[in-house]
Amino acid sequence: MLKENLSYCETARRFEVSCDTRIKSWERIYLTEGPEGLAVERRGRGNKSGSRQLPKEVEEDLLAEVQRLRAENAYLKNLQALVLEEERRRLRNRW
Repeated sequence: MLKENLSYCETARRFEVSCDTRIKSWERIYLTEGPEGLAVERRGRGNKSGSRQLPKEVEEDLLAEVQRLRAENAYLKNLQALVLEEERRRLRNRW
């Protein structure tokens, strides 16, 4: 197609491909990924489940932040328990 400057429709007819949109998608894959990109199986729906991997640094930062927040949460729970206990003691001493 590129060598002979054929249109999408002409290329589809010459190589007996059912529609020219398939030729367009193959051309896009070829131009972005090269010939190796055409060997990849692409049938079915794309995976949109969010299975992308985060960069290692970002993942480590997020894990560190989660650990810090868990520690802060535990500290605040203990502090609240101590404050409540102190208030109970004050109320007992008043009566």
